[in-house]
Amino acid sequence: MDTSKIFNINSQKDFNAIAIEVYEIQYKQNKVYNEFCNYLNRTPDKVVTVEDIPFLPIEFFKSKKVICSNQSSKITFTSSGTTGSETSKHYVSDLTIYEESYLKGFSHFYGKISDYCVLALLPSYLERQGSSLIYMVDDLIKKSKHPESGFYLNDTKSLTEKLINLDKKGTKVLLIGVSFALLDLVENYTLNLEHVIIMETGGMKGRRKEMIREELHDILKTGFGVKQIHSEYGMTELLSQAYSKGNGIFETPPWMKILIRDTEDALSYQSKGKTGGINVIDLANVNSCSFIATQD
Repeated sequence: MDTSKIFNINSQKDFNAIAIEVYEIQYKQNKVYNEFCNYLNRTPDKVVTVEDIPFLPIEFFKSKKVICSNQSSKITFTSSGTTGSETSKHYVSDLTIYEESYLKGFSHFYGKISDYCVLALLPSYLERQGSSLIYMVDDLIKKSKHPESGFYLNDTKSLTEKLINLDKKGTKVLLIGVSFALLDLVENYTLNLEHVIIMETGGMKGRRKEMIREELHDILKTGFGVKQIHSEYGMTELLSQAYSKGNGIFETPPWMKILIRDTEDALSYQSKGKTGGINVIDLANVNSCSFIATQD
């Protein structure tokens, strides 16, 4: 299909129509998704609304090759996992779609990437192969075209000095980091930053005890001297990201939508204000599966 219309959605009506079109394409072309839909008896003649679309459990990305049959994989993104555990594999046939998704997604919420100096503190991701987050951040660093942009593995001293110097100059800075590494930094340094966006990507990755988001953000706000902590929500199995500018309230770009399913009935949805399992529609995943039931 013409993917340009995916990134030009400007109404709920557009989203719904394209979602149904993508579902029909993936039903026909994605063997794994086709078999799953047939098992649930959710064939195209029975799918009239977005709520009728079946969501593929995310576990299928660990055991099956989830890709449309007329596509060949150009790169395989893999999830992080503990030793011996099975990891998810996302077979991506067109990297230009991924690049368009994260660039337009970022600009939708934050403006042009060229307005920022991008600093990345992502040690656990840099230490392994196949991270979609590293692919995205590396490209954002390049497209920022700022001479000070770059990755930091474990050198928090140099990173802290750079943050202070850039902030004094009034430079707009995006510091994107994994939670445990950001905590490591503020345990050793206390800052008071005015022009820096601190964006956590979640995850202690076994390096620290897990904590609730409010506790994490309170510690980071105090340590960096900022009013809000931003967050990025992405997964190996997706090609789009949701962002929070504070308080853990996430927003999605126009081609991405979150639905909350009933944990007792996976084909039903919860009313607003109730908790449940997260279903994600990511229309950028047009060549794999756009309808994923997560474990979150």
